[in-house]
Amino acid sequence: MSAGDETAATIHVASLGQLPGWQYRLLHDRAEHTLIWLTRGQGRVIVDGTRRGMGPHNALFLPAGTLFSLDIGPQCLGLVMHSPAGQTGILPQDPLHLRIREGFAQAELTGELDAMMREQSQGRALLSEALEAHVRLVAVWLQRQVAAGLQDKPRDSAAQRLMRLYSGALCAGFRSDRGIADYAAALGVTGTHLTRTARAACGRTAAAMLAERKLHEARRLLMQPAPPVNRIATDLGFHSAPYFTRFIRSHTGMSPTEIRRGTRPPGTRSAAHS
Repeated sequence: MSAGDETAATIHVASLGQLPGWQYRLLHDRAEHTLIWLTRGQGRVIVDGTRRGMGPHNALFLPAGTLFSLDIGPQCLGLVMHSPAGQTGILPQDPLHLRIREGFAQAELTGELDAMMREQSQGRALLSEALEAHVRLVAVWLQRQVAAGLQDKPRDSAAQRLMRLYSGALCAGFRSDRGIADYAAALGVTGTHLTRTARAACGRTAAAMLAERKLHEARRLLMQPAPPVNRIATDLGFHSAPYFTRFIRSHTGMSPTEIRRGTRPPGTRSAAHS
């Protein structure tokens, strides 16, 4: 596969409503950059362990490796763009939350993302080059909004710094069998302090954040035909397959095998609501 073909396979824009809700609702980090453009409705986002609100015409840029979750209502509309890390070097290096009030700027970003979706659907020659060019224009748009002072950046605090450190450690170590006491010790705080800080910053305990990250990875792997369930359990730090099964069932109402087969839990309507 050529570099251009790889780019075409990785850069992708979709409607938020087309994607399974759990993929964004659960805390996780991604190997690619993510841009979320909310055009209607309201929601809540957690970025590096700190929760905040999102409203219409909010743009959220998340560099690869950023721990985040997005919880939006069924009436929300928006677009999401994924772009491979290591390309389009003018993309921001840190998370950005922009609240865009000016109509022209709103139309600019919507236009770029819509153009990328048309490129994807048409499959014309030089698709990868076209998508890469649009990503660079999106990067320019982001930098211009930052230069215009539209970044929503709350004042830093000791609690936020601790949550950033914990989020980074969690992304690096969630596949291990380390518990909250291990993470807290590595960060130089007590488990009680870490849990209290997490609950205040994002409404989740430190243990719940760790469980969500494991659950997201488990569901991602279970959507594929391989590896086998017992291998997933081992790779995520579970000491036994039955314990892993209980963990999955307690959070989803389904067994790992049922998830892999595409079985829906009682009362759900589609994958987007799972």
